[in-house]
This record gives sequence, C-alpha cells and structure tokens, in this order.
Amino acid sequence: MLTRIDLRGSAALRPLATAVPPEGGRLTAGSAALRPLATAVPPEGGRLTAGSAALRPLATAVPPEGGRLTAGSAALRPLATADLRRLLPRAAIDVSAATEAMRPVVEAVRAHGAPAVREATLRFDGVELGSLRVPPEALRAAADALPADVRTALLESIARARLVHGEQRRADHVTRVVPGGTVTQRWIPVARVGLYVPGGLAAYPSSVVMNVVPAQTAGVVGIAVASPPQRDTGLPHPVILAACALLGVDEVYAVGGGQAIAMLGYGVPGECEPVDLITGPGNVWVTAAKRLLRGEVGIDAEAGPTEIAILADETADPVHVAVDLISQAEHDPMAASVLITDSEALVEAVEAELATRVAATKHSERVGTALTGPQSAAVLVDDLDAGLRVADAYAAEHLEIQTRDARAVAERVRNAGAIFVGTWSPVSLGDYCAGSNHVLPTGGCARHQSGLSVQTFLRGVQLIEYDEAALRDVAGHVVALAQAEDLPAHGEAVSARFAP
Repeated sequence: MLTRIDLRGSAALRPLATAVPPEGGRLTAGSAALRPLATAVPPEGGRLTAGSAALRPLATAVPPEGGRLTAGSAALRPLATADLRRLLPRAAIDVSAATEAMRPVVEAVRAHGAPAVREATLRFDGVELGSLRVPPEALRAAADALPADVRTALLESIARARLVHGEQRRADHVTRVVPGGTVTQRWIPVARVGLYVPGGLAAYPSSVVMNVVPAQTAGVVGIAVASPPQRDTGLPHPVILAACALLGVDEVYAVGGGQAIAMLGYGVPGECEPVDLITGPGNVWVTAAKRLLRGEVGIDAEAGPTEIAILADETADPVHVAVDLISQAEHDPMAASVLITDSEALVEAVEAELATRVAATKHSERVGTALTGPQSAAVLVDDLDAGLRVADAYAAEHLEIQTRDARAVAERVRNAGAIFVGTWSPVSLGDYCAGSNHVLPTGGCARHQSGLSVQTFLRGVQLIEYDEAALRDVAGHVVALAQAEDLPAHGEAVSARFAP
C-alpha cells in the first residue's frame, strides 16, 4: 500500500568519502560510488531502490583536473539536504494558484463587507446567512445538548491544556545595564484575535480548545471564533458551539473559508470588529486567504495537509505503527503518513496490518487514498542515524519515536512540530488530551516555525529607561557610532541634551 523509498546503502545519507575507493585509492568521476539518489518517479511495483535506474545521479561535485576525485578530496561531500527533501514524499499543494483564485473573494469582503461574506457563503457552502454572528441562545443550547461523555472529555481536555499552557506564560524582566540604566522586557497580549476552526470533512471541537486556551492564558481580551455553517442549520457544528460555550467564548461567527479570514482581518461594519492576529488550521483556501491578509494582520502559519512520520526500529509493534498511520490518513485524502525504519521486516508486518485495517475502518476510501498517495511512503534506511537525518529533513508536523531508548532518540531530533515519545504516546493523545497543542507547522515548516502556544499571542516590548548620568556616561559611544553610520543627527539627539 505504501510506496517504498529504499535509501539503504545509498550515498544519500552518508558522506561520499565513506565509500570504499577502487584499487589505487581513487574514485573516478563516473564511479557508482558517486551516484547519490535524486528525485524520481517510482518504477512499477512502487519501489525506489538505491541502485534503481529510475534514480538519476545528482552532480554533487566538480572533479578536479584529470577527471578524478581522490577518496579524501574536499569535493566529496554529503548529499545536500535540499536533495534529500526533494526525494522524500510530500503533498503537492499549489497555494499560489489558490491565492489568485481567492483574491477576488477577499477583495470583495474588504470593499463590500457583510453582503460579500454572505454571497461567498452561499456560493461555497450553500448556506444563506442572516446574521453572521451566532446568537447566544444557540451556544447555550449546544452546550446543554452535549452528550455527557463528550462534555466530560472536553472538560478534561481543557483542564490539561490549561495546565500545560499555564507554564508557558512569560514574566516581565528588568535588566540593570548600568547604574541608572535599565531595559525591561514586557510581554503584552495581542488585543484581539480571530480563531479559525475548520468544519469540512469533520467537526473539530478540539481545535477550539487548542486555539482558545493559549489565547486566554496569554491574557487576550477579545476572542472571536469563526467556523463554517452546516447546511441544515446555518450554524457551525453544535459540538464546536458547545466547546466555545464551555470555554466562555460568546463571539462566534457562522462563516468559513477564505471569506471568514477576510471578515476577521478587515472587519465587517456593524457585525465584526477587525482582529490583530488570526490563528487556526484550514484548507488551501483558508491558507490562501491568510497569505493575502498577512501584513494587514498577524498570521500564525500557512497550514497544509496534516502529516505524521514514525521513526521506528525492529522493536516497534506493527499494530501500533499501522493504526497510527491510519489515524492521520483519516483526516484528509491528502494527509501524509510516512514510516522511517531500518527494519524491512517491520515494513512487511505493517503492510500486512494495513491490508486488513484500512478496509475495516469507517473512512476507508479516504484513508486508502491518503496512504497510496505520493505524500505517503515507507522509507528504508541503514540505521537509526540515517533515520534521524531523514526525519530532520522531512520535519514532520507530528513525529512518533517507536524505537528502543525512545526518549534518548527523541532528544536528538531537531526538526518536528511535536514529538511523541514511545509506544504509549500516540499522536491521537496529542490531538485531544495530552495537554500539548495540536496546531502545528506542516509541509516542512517545522524547520523554522513552532506550534501554537501562549507565546503566539504575546508581543515582546522593551522599556528603555536611562537617567541623565547613565546617558552622559554612554553619550560618546552613541555619537561615535552615529558618525560611523553617517547619521550625525542621531548623535546630536544625545549631545544636544548636554550642551551648555
């Protein structure tokens, strides 16, 4: 079911200089030892092997004079990380095209307000809206109708999230630079935020929790939630409304898609005040609208299809691996499920589990599409070190470690949205009740972004306070640096204060 990418024995995951040179101690430019893997279309059978003809060589070095590379030559270097990233599976999402398609919708909302929001909602969701805002009685009714087990689970999820996020709140700090001169680092919450909660293939009350709790913990006063309306009621899914009620959020809008992002960002006179920051996951249209609004308001991230990578060795239970791959594939046909392992026996056992479990799961068609898509694969590597390099290059939204000494392995990982350590910490736990946040960077963005947290909703502002003596003491340095940068008025702004 999973496409296999076999990196065992390839130059892709080790320095070329580790190859054994032929007789004479030299590697010729055409040597097979110098042919690392590159991106390729898998041949029949869905496998990419290290020696496959389908894998074209990458030019990783220019041979010196004579066309020869010595085994110790500086020209021999590891395959570039960029090349490895291109080899690994990833969903193909064209946000740029979606952005251009969404631009007229966003501009219409900016120019015409509520009528444009209603028109887009009718066109895309098939719902004719009256008021954009959900009435308070609908929130109360949804909370009252919530099944007891779901209410209990949501309250537990909220309590655990509050516990974890409460530890993230930063305290202000004063640094005494010199006598009479201090810099105070303040952390000030954003005044007003818009939290987007998707409602397409499934309803996500957990996303309400994950967005609202860190915002509230940060001290945000104005919180507005937007979620798509259901065709039968014209309101967001009742479990989403109930989650908002349990969290004490009463400003909720029955608006989804790019028009919701535009509504939150630009505001709608008389119905919705503009926000300063928008957070929350969504489909490609939501992502496109966020891109268009970036700069007008703050944006948490451009979320893509969800993804899981599992780094596993021969000690992993194939049942656990299989059900975790399926659980992520359940989200979306474009969801990515990637297994990274040095055990071919584990891959075979996982495939056997998938063969029976996918057919039996409720959303089997969706899961099957995701698992057989180009974004999912089983990647075979030589050892755990190679597996860690693959995991860091992939930079998964969710990374599970199912190996011996899982905690030690997890601490070696550099790039991941969240890391789930050991067999008893599945991603599903983090989705709901671990206390962690499940709004995480996707598409390799975990190399440079963090998941949603209290810090997302805080701005660092410095207070600089010097007295006369402290400024006088440093005035000469300020003037010297101002002159060096040819900005004499900067220096004058200090020296004039001490002119006779």
